[in-house]
Amino acid sequence: MAHTNEPSFKEETTHVTQRQATATHVKTNDNSITSFFDEEPTHHTSKKGNVSLSDDEEDNDRIQIKPVNDEDDVSVIITFNQGISPFILILTFVASISGFMFGYDTGYISSALISINKDLGRTLTYGDKEIITAATSLGALISSIFAGTAADIFGRKPCLMFSNVLFVIGAILQITAHRFWQMNAGRLIMGFGVGIGSLISPLFISEIAPKMIRGRLTVINSLWLTGGQLIAYGCGAGLNHVHNGWRILVGLSLIPTVLQFSFFLFLPDTPRYYVMKGDYENAKAVLRRSYINAPEDIIDRKVEELTELNHSIPGKNKAVQVWNTVKELHTNPANFRALIIACGLQAIQQFTGWNSLMYFSGTIFETVGFSNSSAVSIIVSGTNFVFTLVAFFAIDKIGRRAILLIGLPGMTMALTICAIAFHFIGIQFVGNDAVVSNSGFTAWGIVIIVFIIVFAAFYALGIGTVPWQQSELFPTNVRGVGTSYATATNWAGSLVIASTFLTMLQNITPTGTFAFFAGLSFVSFIFCYFCYPELSGLELEEVQSILKDGFNIKASKELAKKRKQQVARIIDDDQLKFEPTQEIVES
Repeated sequence: MAHTNEPSFKEETTHVTQRQATATHVKTNDNSITSFFDEEPTHHTSKKGNVSLSDDEEDNDRIQIKPVNDEDDVSVIITFNQGISPFILILTFVASISGFMFGYDTGYISSALISINKDLGRTLTYGDKEIITAATSLGALISSIFAGTAADIFGRKPCLMFSNVLFVIGAILQITAHRFWQMNAGRLIMGFGVGIGSLISPLFISEIAPKMIRGRLTVINSLWLTGGQLIAYGCGAGLNHVHNGWRILVGLSLIPTVLQFSFFLFLPDTPRYYVMKGDYENAKAVLRRSYINAPEDIIDRKVEELTELNHSIPGKNKAVQVWNTVKELHTNPANFRALIIACGLQAIQQFTGWNSLMYFSGTIFETVGFSNSSAVSIIVSGTNFVFTLVAFFAIDKIGRRAILLIGLPGMTMALTICAIAFHFIGIQFVGNDAVVSNSGFTAWGIVIIVFIIVFAAFYALGIGTVPWQQSELFPTNVRGVGTSYATATNWAGSLVIASTFLTMLQNITPTGTFAFFAGLSFVSFIFCYFCYPELSGLELEEVQSILKDGFNIKASKELAKKRKQQVARIIDDDQLKFEPTQEIVES
């Protein structure tokens, strides 16, 4: 598993101290990676770079120590020397406004579907509500397919600003809509903006974030998303009985859109994009503002490393390059496993039923017998926000894999209990109306509300946040296309759920619908248990090494644990703050 990139500096000999934790990767007979660690390595490399694990080991059991050379190497060194730069936080929060707009859109439509009544020229059927809801998902699916490639060609920042323009056009069409199809056109165009923002915002953040807090900074995007849903439900409840209140609700979405566009007029793109385009001076300028106390030689070295890692895909024109990128994504084993994981997690996020609650929670709670359904929706979205905040603190400390394996069983349990409760309530559909046998404020209705809240908590903790860490799975040369695949999977799932959920309630009953989601949650747990390695704290090069010849769950857990120990040791030793991360690899 030797690194393909040469280290950016050379040493004739390398001394590995106890504080510089190391990981040994060796091939086993079944061609998988096994990882074990020396707690107190005191070996020296020879001038050839080889080191024996012990004095009596055979010559063929030799390994080589090299600096881990990936795009985060210098960022890690700088991070240990100072706190997080305010400039990085500003870029993160501005980029995350896309997440807020995403969340606000999924939140306001739930209230709007209840209060529209005949404002679009006809009484909305369940099918009409599904079409209105699905229009945004369809637009997001279409734009997300091309957004990753567009981000590589035009830049992350210009694409996010273009998504703002699409949001404004879509919102204006909805605000002025008096016909069903104009409303759908506005939702579709707004969906184009949502699809671009939902892909590029976490990509933007992951490219500016130091590795040990990359998870938390990316979760900020999810916090804005869940905060947008919560604010949308609150505004929806307040405007529920206001004439044309749903138009005001849509109009409020213009505020964050205009703010993000205005902020980006004064902010730069990511250093990674500038290096891709050969604009090294701008890349250095952004790095200086990101790491205000970093020496100039460190900044130069960071740009050199980014340049070395900027392996362009061959091709005589952009179309050929994109096609070669797609082939590289599918033919390289590590890339293909990353694609399976990224697309799998995004599919799980949708097909376990969360967005059905976001889009149709008002309809569900009215069916159960709650007259003030918007208030109940606020509680559910508030729970989602609070536990996304919990995930913010847990994702880098506890780990991505751990919170997934906690969240999915909890979701399965909650959905199963909801399915049982719906059975005892007894709901029948007559045309477009739901007739409840035990209507009103019943014990089983309370059970449904309580366990939908429990479901929201476990969802936000795990599968609601982890899939958006997708950028760390892919190397830079296929990252744009890989994240496009994954985000398109998310929106394809959203489209299917939005366009079929109410029909599922009618045809297979609420009990069957929630039981179906519970079954998918259980299958998703099995997938994550066997296929999702622990990636918290790992260098991007190490992620690729882990996925090179398998999913290597055990090796990833041990390496992630050792990386956290290494960070703790380096933080405690000022002399090691500017030392490169050391990694033992096969010779």
